[in-house]
Amino acid sequence: MIIMVKYTKIKGDTLTGKYKEIYDSSINNKEEYWKKVSDDIFWYKKPTKILNTSNPPFYKWYEDGITNTCYNAVDLHIDNGKGEKVAIIYDSPITGKKKKYTFNQLKEKVALFAGALVNQGVGKGDRIIIYMPMIPEAVVAMLACGRIGAIHSVVFGGFAANELASRIDDCKAKIIVSASCGYEPGRVVEYKPLLNKALELSNHKPDKCIIFQREKNKASLNPSMDISWEDAHKNAKEQECVKMNSNDYAYILYTSGTTGLPKGIVRDIGGHIVALKWTMKNIYNINPDDVWWSASDIGWIVGHSYIVYGPLFYGCTTILFEGKPVGTPDAGVFWRVISEHKVKSLFTAPTAIRAIKKEDPEGKYFKKYDLSQFDTLFLAGERADPDTIKWFEKLSGSPVVDHWWQTETSWAITSSCTGIEKFPVKYGSAFKPVPGYDLKVLNSEGKQVGPSKMGDIVVKLPLPPGTFPTLWGADKRYKDNYMSNYPGYYQTYDAGHIDEDGYVWIMSRTDDIINVAGHRLSTGAIEEVLAEHKSVAECAVIGIADKLKGQLPIGLLALKAGVDKNNEEIIKECIGMVREKVGPVAAFKTAIIVKRLPKTRSGKVLRGTVRKIADNEPYKMPATIDDPAILDEIKADLIANKILEL
Repeated sequence: MIIMVKYTKIKGDTLTGKYKEIYDSSINNKEEYWKKVSDDIFWYKKPTKILNTSNPPFYKWYEDGITNTCYNAVDLHIDNGKGEKVAIIYDSPITGKKKKYTFNQLKEKVALFAGALVNQGVGKGDRIIIYMPMIPEAVVAMLACGRIGAIHSVVFGGFAANELASRIDDCKAKIIVSASCGYEPGRVVEYKPLLNKALELSNHKPDKCIIFQREKNKASLNPSMDISWEDAHKNAKEQECVKMNSNDYAYILYTSGTTGLPKGIVRDIGGHIVALKWTMKNIYNINPDDVWWSASDIGWIVGHSYIVYGPLFYGCTTILFEGKPVGTPDAGVFWRVISEHKVKSLFTAPTAIRAIKKEDPEGKYFKKYDLSQFDTLFLAGERADPDTIKWFEKLSGSPVVDHWWQTETSWAITSSCTGIEKFPVKYGSAFKPVPGYDLKVLNSEGKQVGPSKMGDIVVKLPLPPGTFPTLWGADKRYKDNYMSNYPGYYQTYDAGHIDEDGYVWIMSRTDDIINVAGHRLSTGAIEEVLAEHKSVAECAVIGIADKLKGQLPIGLLALKAGVDKNNEEIIKECIGMVREKVGPVAAFKTAIIVKRLPKTRSGKVLRGTVRKIADNEPYKMPATIDDPAILDEIKADLIANKILEL
């Protein structure tokens, strides 16, 4: 028996059937469909071999095509007469700097830094680690790698030294491009000491580190290893784009998993360009003259796909934002950016919107700005609770699309494809499969389950273009981890169901399914109920060990700013809501108020780590944690509420 909550309210446009036509074509005639899509990008040599299925699960798209990432992102638009169009808007509320870069200006900077890399001996296939804050130079470095055929691996600026060292060793980086520091609200994060420590710890030693010095926080450089950004440009010559095979790698991006060794997700060049360019119109309904904003970080997949590559391939304007949803300076900064730069659509994580809602539940900051041109809010990264979605809808009058995808795929698996057909909303769902993804829900025996039955969500192979063809240097791990449990399918490690209308409901990671007295229970279902409480800003549910029932759910509740209701009353009401909407079988009897939830830098709640703390099990500090101090706070809360006994 599977327990879940289902939100069935539907609203929106009348369906036209266009989505079904395109989706069916992408699944039933995949080679023909994706060949047609590939005609929309620039090729030095168009592919004639569209899909190679000879060695499953190692499928190859466009294997004889010749192209270049940077040419498609920059040069193509200049050659098409769009050189003076604004490519990037840099907006940094932390430093107070704003700057616009046209495609012409971007090309000049990229071509010259490509020359700086060439002067350091970088060539086709060499790996370059980029360890930088959200500044234009980071994007320049990424595109410069693509220009000369080097493979970049962006590591989130400020990542722990040991984690950076493991990535240096795994990809055998030839050059590291970094900055003196990054800025967080109220503090400076010194990058250079972390980089120095990583180099001490790594077995592989790069040839050189290129350091961009930030104005007010310059770092001391080691003459034998370091060279400044300015000095690296001396005697550099602008480089033209090199011709690359479609199956060459554009980048390596290490997953931000909370346990285990990092996995180096690789992206092949041709499929990456084809897929991401297609998504900008078909999923996000963006036009070339629009301003698009993905409020993420280039260290994450969302930043790769939708700060840099997707919008630049498409030729629209993208925003590079160095700030936070709250604290730079207030909970109205997102609305200021949207208003000032006339942003059509925003893509961010649900945790960002929840943070704003927590600080400004009445939307006072929102009302200060003109957002009349704003169209759609897209959310991904964590499940978006229906209450947060409804809050934004009521505030803005704009629709919210909670869509689902992964680092491994690089683009959405499910969504409302707003450029094809706008789907009615079912609160709590992630809409329908995107063209290219043949989704199934399987039980533990590998058999497909019926509508609204919970199971493991998988994708029938082959995956569409732009997804990961393997892991860096780890074909066996790729096959064993993702393709072996359900032969013929990619295992997403997400659990959920598909309803009678084809809507997909992502309820939790497979390891967030808890077993209460023999009943498999989705923690996500309980979280949806808790999030409906008017005093709750965000919440997390974990399963803790219980001698009688195996596991019991407990809720962690972070409250909205200004709540004056008694904590005990809030907890009592929340427990009552779960009992009413999920049922007594959930055995939900415990909730605690916490100051904040422990999260990764990308906004994912560290449920597994909290569970280990509650069960008094050993745990490793997640490398991706946003603020390590929060785990001590949670531990103290668990002890104070007699959940954890030492």
